[in-house]
Amino acid sequence: MTTLKEQLSTHVAAYDHWATRRRHGPAGHNNLRLWVLACMDERLPVDEALGIHVDTPAGHGDAHCFRNAGGIVTDDAIRSAMLTCNFFGTEEIVIVQHTQCGMLSANAADLEKHFRDKGIDTDNIAIDPTLPELKLEKGGFAKWIGMMDDVDETCMKTIDAFRNHPLIPKDVVISGWVWEVETRRLRAPTRDPEKRARTDVTSSQFGVKGKQPPRWS
Repeated sequence: MTTLKEQLSTHVAAYDHWATRRRHGPAGHNNLRLWVLACMDERLPVDEALGIHVDTPAGHGDAHCFRNAGGIVTDDAIRSAMLTCNFFGTEEIVIVQHTQCGMLSANAADLEKHFRDKGIDTDNIAIDPTLPELKLEKGGFAKWIGMMDDVDETCMKTIDAFRNHPLIPKDVVISGWVWEVETRRLRAPTRDPEKRARTDVTSSQFGVKGKQPPRWS
């Protein structure tokens, strides 16, 4: 049996290491050596979906978590994944998208028109004002928005994008999953209609007309 002094000393040492993890480089990895890419939607509970504790105090801190609209591959998602996998000790990437996603709810061309109607020239937008070198080609704005036709197809394309990116080490384990908002369960992305039943996973189910700009096809 350990004394309370020994237990407290161990806890304090563990907390000190947790608090200064980034100073240790790859040796200061998070608990599961894991990076999670997830949609920003509040109906996607990352901890519940994956059975982990993303940002709770010392003793947890299981993963680095990056969230954006759709949980899709973007230049900043690649930037974050590159850093965590090459310099912060991460060995696994998990991508989580979900049914009922807002990225299914409109056609990106209509969203671009919204800005053009306000007098904004979407062919000349500073994507990152601090990095003017980062530019979109003319006509690329709607594609950049990243709206989806099909969650499962997008998830599979996102997995492939990370697996094939030169900045992501080849030995990193990469998987993708779909959280069903309607049933509160996790499943692998699939093209099987039976496995997708009772969930809304396509833009047509939202009444969207026409295909999205070709990003995920």
